[in-house]
Amino acid sequence: MKKPLIIIGIVIIAIVLYFWSSYNGLVTLRENATAQWQQVETSYQRRFDLIPNLVESVKGILTQEQTIFTALADARTRYAGAQTVPDKALAAGQLETSLGRLLAVIENYPTLKSSENVRDLMTQLEGTENRISTERGRFNDTIKIYQVAIQRFPRAIVASLFGFEKMEYFEAQAGAETAPKVDLQ
Repeated sequence: MKKPLIIIGIVIIAIVLYFWSSYNGLVTLRENATAQWQQVETSYQRRFDLIPNLVESVKGILTQEQTIFTALADARTRYAGAQTVPDKALAAGQLETSLGRLLAVIENYPTLKSSENVRDLMTQLEGTENRISTERGRFNDTIKIYQVAIQRFPRAIVASLFGFEKMEYFEAQAGAETAPKVDLQ
């Protein structure tokens, strides 16, 4: 009589330990994804801090490009008000489009390209853009690990029971693959 109770007890303990371990593993993966998104946002913040300096450096010379400056300011405002990852990604994409137009304009103005301030800021922006790209890739890699974990059986049962939901990948804005066209005519 004791032997079956011991076996049942061991099975129950094993199940409880599995659920406990799975739950803690999923929490860790979810938090890793959240932390990685914070890294993306840190890179975005660096970009947003640099842009006003770049804009001020070129504003006086590029008075006819006021629409670009307005678009940059609007995109920064939209990003600051965005609450979800997809909304922030969309706002960041709009900022990238405007920033790309501004950088293309700067390339066409030799006096701006030779300005030490503009060169330094463009170098900083290039580094920031590389950081953003790297952090986005890491974010998507982290999300993939999490997504796989919550969908694989038997962990999917634990994920479902405790409300672990799919997270959104970072996706580039539609049209981001097309370089901005600058017409200075």
